Amino acid sequence: MSQSRKSSARQRIIETAEELFYAEGVRAVGIDRIIAEAKVAKMTLYNHFASKDELILAVLKYREEEFDDFLDATMNEFQAKGESRLEALFSALKTWFESPNFRGCSFINAKVELADPEHPASVFCSHHKRQFQKLIREIVASNGTPQSESVAAAIGLLVEGAIIMAVMQQSAEPAEIARQAALKLIAA
Repeated sequence: MSQSRKSSARQRIIETAEELFYAEGVRAVGIDRIIAEAKVAKMTLYNHFASKDELILAVLKYREEEFDDFLDATMNEFQAKGESRLEALFSALKTWFESPNFRGCSFINAKVELADPEHPASVFCSHHKRQFQKLIREIVASNGTPQSESVAAAIGLLVEGAIIMAVMQQSAEPAEIARQAALKLIAA
């Protein structure tokens, strides 16, 4: 089998698993379902991933790349319209919340489902959130905000709360509420 066919099967497995995990949860979706929907043989899946846990981790890494690309592109789009980086962050969140299949944060969802905090995918979820908080710290620090560490921590909580409330309310409004609160924190 050629390298491109191997990698396309691997990518198809990851993309199929990502859609299913996001829609239904990492524990609710079995390997047989992924195999059927990705239209691959069981052996093909196991040639690429030694276990479901390894697949979960690969999916989360893929999701992180996809989300980072979305966030960068969307923030750049809003900054080009004159928004500050902080405003663009919340505009990007609103855009994400308005997407038709929005079901919250894949990393929060997976972390909740994975009981073992030492599970490699659980550890990766924590890493992702630390990286996201680092972005917020950079945005806040670039504004010259006094006490930028504590302000960034508070804005991080606003972001995470907005994500949860957007799921609970099935609304993008929490992004705007969090934006207004964040702008008040920056101005204080």
